Amino acid sequence: MLLDLDDSWADAPVEGVTTVRRFKDSIHDYLPFGPTICAIIDTPQFQRLRNIKQLGTSYYVWPGASHNRFEHCLGVAYLAQTLAMHIKDSQPSLGITQRDVQCVTIAGLCHDLGHGPWSHVWDSMFIPAILPEKSWCHEDASQMMFDALLEENGLELAADDVAFVKALIMGDMSICTKEEKPYLFQIVANKRNGLDVDKFDYIARDSHAIDQKSNLSLTRLIYSSRVIDNEICYHIKDANQIFELCHTRMSLHKRIYTHHTAKAIEYMIVDALTKAEPAMHIARRLEDPREYLYLTDHIQTEIEASKDPRLAEAQAILHRIRIRDLYKAVDFKVFPWHCKADLKDLFTPESVVNAFKDIYSRRDILMHSSPDIAALKHVDEEDANALSPEHVIIEITPRHHGMGNMNPLNFVKFYSKHNPNKGVEANADDVSVTLPSAFGEIMLRVYTRESRFFGLVQLGYRTVLTNFEIPPAPESVPPSREHTADTEETVAGGVDLPLDLGPDPVDLLTPPAETPTGTGTGTAGGLGARRRTLSRSATAGMAALGVGTGPGTRARALSALSGRSKSARLDRTASGRIVAEVGDNVFTKVPPNYKLVSPKRGAKGVKRDREGEGEGEDGGEGPKGLEFGRAGKDNGDGGDLGGEKDLDLDLELDLAVEGDGRGEREGGRVRKKSKV
Repeated sequence: MLLDLDDSWADAPVEGVTTVRRFKDSIHDYLPFGPTICAIIDTPQFQRLRNIKQLGTSYYVWPGASHNRFEHCLGVAYLAQTLAMHIKDSQPSLGITQRDVQCVTIAGLCHDLGHGPWSHVWDSMFIPAILPEKSWCHEDASQMMFDALLEENGLELAADDVAFVKALIMGDMSICTKEEKPYLFQIVANKRNGLDVDKFDYIARDSHAIDQKSNLSLTRLIYSSRVIDNEICYHIKDANQIFELCHTRMSLHKRIYTHHTAKAIEYMIVDALTKAEPAMHIARRLEDPREYLYLTDHIQTEIEASKDPRLAEAQAILHRIRIRDLYKAVDFKVFPWHCKADLKDLFTPESVVNAFKDIYSRRDILMHSSPDIAALKHVDEEDANALSPEHVIIEITPRHHGMGNMNPLNFVKFYSKHNPNKGVEANADDVSVTLPSAFGEIMLRVYTRESRFFGLVQLGYRTVLTNFEIPPAPESVPPSREHTADTEETVAGGVDLPLDLGPDPVDLLTPPAETPTGTGTGTAGGLGARRRTLSRSATAGMAALGVGTGPGTRARALSALSGRSKSARLDRTASGRIVAEVGDNVFTKVPPNYKLVSPKRGAKGVKRDREGEGEGEDGGEGPKGLEFGRAGKDNGDGGDLGGEKDLDLDLELDLAVEGDGRGEREGGRVRKKSKV
């Protein structure tokens, strides 16, 4: 079948049957596509996307986030088609052809053909773990699947057009076999500033899925666009809309894409796939389009249904997900953008475990140093000896507005109604003087695979934390708008701009009012001159427990171990540079002997069996120790950080009440059973 150009993108001007099909969408209403686009939609390669969740494991936290890559790709194709047609009609001098519009639409439709199970879990976590030497991204698989889509379904497309579509998907003009219009590469995968229709759609769609209201107007941005000097520019009055788009992206990353429960399930899925790899050879399927066609989220069911005894470990992990016995988030901390490399160097599973074991081995000597060390006498010695690096996960995640720690508006050009043919960068006071001074951050989070090690892992992590100091930010340099470095894939889907875009513009740390402002002259080249050298060994962390010789070392360690809340504190090195010490997270503090017990879930019929029994009669003990580190409830169904109690599956609520009354007394509190 020859894929001809679709001459009409709307109803035919004559009465009768039209060749345009409309797809009802929850975000963009009706999506009109011609026969060529529909021929691609009606293929097994594209229909496969119905079985891949757009938000991966976030569905376990937000039940409404059930949308798939299928509808996202339809939305991106529609927006790509709309934007290309707008530029074609509003600026006929550019010479955009119907062929250009169609290739851009096909690229938007097929840009996510290569996504694997649970979207970014596959390409950003599993593949690097199994094939660390392989440089692979889902766009590579999209090209492979696009070739298979054309070949196996008898769809003919000119060779130049095939290369053009692939180049649009990758955002790489060098793939083209002939010269193409540069600005068309900023529609689907914009490597210049990240403003593309892929981002337009997933931000709107994901916000809608979690019922987060948004004031963004994608239609306004599309019809505000104008090509000036081969670059898509926007009206200056829409600068705040563009920043709101970037801010919403950051908010979605913080609230959804890196939610601690969703990330815990991601690590469990990766562990299960890794355990299943020797028996199922899952990673090998990414090289064969016929095998990759059936590689979707259903791989979980395939593993669970197998009778192969070699999959027992993988099945056990997946079963834990089903009963919500998840890996536990032990602690977290947010750091300035420029700390990423130092955090990776210092915080490892080995350093955390070694730090705890060193303290535990000297607990009798340090017994009176802090309440935490004194509490080690209550720690089960078997647990202390069993703790190993395999029980610990260190997550270091960058979160930003789309351009690393740079202001994304610095990479966008604007025009005005008085100068519609001149695109220039906007100054800060042309937009707003209330924009943040930093646009990126690093989230450090620590998990344990077994909840019995919760308190032990936290003590080890916080010991290592006492040895970390935030260095001054590098000196600022003007950003380069022509930056063409490799991009970094984000959890949300779509391609974002490079994370390493150069030094940061400002130091995020401001001295307290009572502290004199430093005038240090530290530069990027002087970051190695720290007062204490970062080390993976536990002995470096132990210096903070009283054996170190630096001034204030013991006081800082004991302050951290005692759980006192303190802000990042400034200190001056011998060279006069200002560094900042890091305080503990007081909201996640638990004692070392704390064990987070997963809630017991009653079997079906338990509620009926209890009917007629007196209220408050003994019905089994609930989870213990939930008074430690209780976290606030999330906006979703999921997850707790250090003690949030789930409801029993039999829909019985455990109500803790003060005072006298019937019920099971635990530690001076009465637990009553209420049926709902």
